[in-house]
Amino acid sequence: MGNQRNLVKTLGLGYVIIFVVANIIGSGVYKKIAPMAAELQSSSWILAAWIVGGIITLFGALSNAEVAGLLADTGGEYVYLKKIYNRFFAFLYGWSLFTIIQTATISSLAYVFAQSLNSIISIPEVFSSLQHLSIGGVFFPFQDFGVKLVAILLILILTILNISGLKSGAGVSKAILLMVCAGLLLIIVFGLSSTVATPANFMDSRDLISGTVTFSSFFTAMLAAFWAYQGWVSVGFIGGEIKDATRNIPKGIVMGVFVVIAVYLLVNVTYLSLLSIPQLVQVHEAGNQIAAVEAVRSFWGTGGVLFISLLILLTTLGCTNASILTGSRPYYAMARNGLFFSGIKKLNKFNVPSNSLLWQGLWASVLVLSGTFDQLTDMVIFAVFIFYGATTLGVFILRRKMPDAHRPYKVWGYPVVPAIFILFCIGLIFNTVVARPREAALGLILILSGIPVYFFLKRKYSKDGDETE
Repeated sequence: MGNQRNLVKTLGLGYVIIFVVANIIGSGVYKKIAPMAAELQSSSWILAAWIVGGIITLFGALSNAEVAGLLADTGGEYVYLKKIYNRFFAFLYGWSLFTIIQTATISSLAYVFAQSLNSIISIPEVFSSLQHLSIGGVFFPFQDFGVKLVAILLILILTILNISGLKSGAGVSKAILLMVCAGLLLIIVFGLSSTVATPANFMDSRDLISGTVTFSSFFTAMLAAFWAYQGWVSVGFIGGEIKDATRNIPKGIVMGVFVVIAVYLLVNVTYLSLLSIPQLVQVHEAGNQIAAVEAVRSFWGTGGVLFISLLILLTTLGCTNASILTGSRPYYAMARNGLFFSGIKKLNKFNVPSNSLLWQGLWASVLVLSGTFDQLTDMVIFAVFIFYGATTLGVFILRRKMPDAHRPYKVWGYPVVPAIFILFCIGLIFNTVVARPREAALGLILILSGIPVYFFLKRKYSKDGDETE
């Protein structure tokens, strides 16, 4: 087959946990409380959305961990879906990863990185005369073009870093994550102990039964929470590079998600004790403000703004790096199966899929130009929950198809836990169609655009067969 290089198993449980946490803790922990406040108008309901979002994410992670323990390999969800369903559905997932799920995640994170840098060092406007130019009145590629260029530059630099080897990319993620956790701990400790903190802001639970929040608005607010929790599944993409993957991936996913839930609750309680709901709504309506920046400003002043801006910069840098590293592996696995362009399956001298990384970086850069942060993230969540639900359904299918197979981990609470997660996925998908029809439509178009590509690739590469089966 021309290319004889193989991926090398170099990562242990510690790195699995690091990648889970690093892929999750990104921009959402700083930004998403503001749109949630605008949607729910209640601190108690905001915390409820974070808690329910965390529990549902944990249910999904527990279910995914059983499938990962049974089928762990490079490509993660793509490999699982091919085994559970068929090559066509697995391809649609991989195509969706490339066109929207993973690449739009990378774009969104890089965009927030550039926004944070702009709050520290003013980035000059570029092509300001073209900022009102639009594509169909939906996309404004030249709006904030200076910021977007910085985001694109970040994506390309991190892509080149990861092309130079897995360990260099993993080491960067570990160092950044340690600094981010230390920074968030400082905000929690100093924020909650400051004289500005008002516990009554989030301790009044009367509005939980006031009836002002609808089922649909709660679901819509949870789109924001799920963006913040998004990314835990990505560690499965590097299954072929993890030692004892069938044990370490399930353990790492569950432990990592527990850590993130605890961090998010503490951080959001801190925000709510420092800012009232009207202040958070004002941040959301301003469009160019970040809730975390305003919260830290309230007790540390302008010095605090610099601190939190640097922390956001660091966090989004780490999450962008982790997303780039893990995201490129499914396309590599697809190409080896004859389900993606053949050049993608080549490994370079560092045993990393350099062509896959490069094409991912280029498309993510294009997506930076396409839309706003919230538009991109809503599209991601809509698309990804279709496939999360399908993987969780796979728990039931595999128990029937492979009843005697060794399972290093079995989902706790079976069949209730996976069934609840599947029902939730269905509810979230339908609610997004109603509440965010434009984002749902764009996400669906990008997913379905893979159908003609699949049949084209099937004709072109059918002679190559499937290398892994």
